[in-house]
Amino acid sequence: MRLLVLGGTGFVGRHIVECALARGDEVTLFNRGRTAPGLFGDVEQLRGDRAGDLGALRDGGPWEAAIDVTGYRPGEVAASSQLLAGRVERLTFISTISVYRDLSRAGADETAPLAPPPGRGGWEDYGALKALCEQAVRAALPGRALTVRPGIVAGPHDPTNRFSWWVARLARGGRVLAPGAPDRPLQLIDARDLAAFVLAATAARVTGVYNAAGSSDLTWGAMLDACARGTGAELVWVPDAALLAAGIDESQLPLWIAASSADSAGFMRIDSSRAVAAGLRHRPITETARDTLAALRPEDGPGLDVALEARLVGG
Repeated sequence: MRLLVLGGTGFVGRHIVECALARGDEVTLFNRGRTAPGLFGDVEQLRGDRAGDLGALRDGGPWEAAIDVTGYRPGEVAASSQLLAGRVERLTFISTISVYRDLSRAGADETAPLAPPPGRGGWEDYGALKALCEQAVRAALPGRALTVRPGIVAGPHDPTNRFSWWVARLARGGRVLAPGAPDRPLQLIDARDLAAFVLAATAARVTGVYNAAGSSDLTWGAMLDACARGTGAELVWVPDAALLAAGIDESQLPLWIAASSADSAGFMRIDSSRAVAAGLRHRPITETARDTLAALRPEDGPGLDVALEARLVGG
């Protein structure tokens, strides 16, 4: 298909473009050219800024489909979607499970209430802003929009340093602090599995809303065991209470959400059964860990204080 990707050189966008090219799709990118500008040298590049300079979109195309990977500000998403309404047959918007109002309970599906209107519009309103972006896309292309709500995305080239942090730490070996309990649920979706689902659904003219979180049977123990494979690392499980008492938070231990955090108890238990029924597939976490390790960057190293970790694990 003739495909336009808004973004396309970051993390999720990069995997979408790579998957599209592997499928044989004809891809055009629209972005500012600031993130990895030479990444896809043989792909048509339209330069612009969705914050104001959409001229290249107005003059390009038409395309069979567009995928908006980077939309975050409702006004900007409304402007680009309205412009594209006459230049694409359908539009896929990459949203987030953070749009849901209440993540204190497990099993939120696509019908769950969304976050209320944002306050100041800062990062704390990320989910609320994304919800408004979804509305803007549907308003511009009624009956022609697909919304995909990923959970935490993992895999090679992840700039968030969440899953990759653990891969890097386990690769160093030794006694490694493992937070909470090994049977605690954890949902991660490999960026490549997300990309494959998004492209297949877009090509099949699927519309509506789909959660795309990770497998419902993954646990912290399984994830850390996958990352530790072949490293000689020893996992030492430390209860939440001890971590909280030591002043540790998620910024020091990526992906860890304390059991006492009732407002996010359902964040790792999102219902993605609708997407699975529509073709979403999850590769083994061991494969995600292996490929992430192969693509590690120097900045993916450990962030938890070494002395503090040693004290908490007893060595």
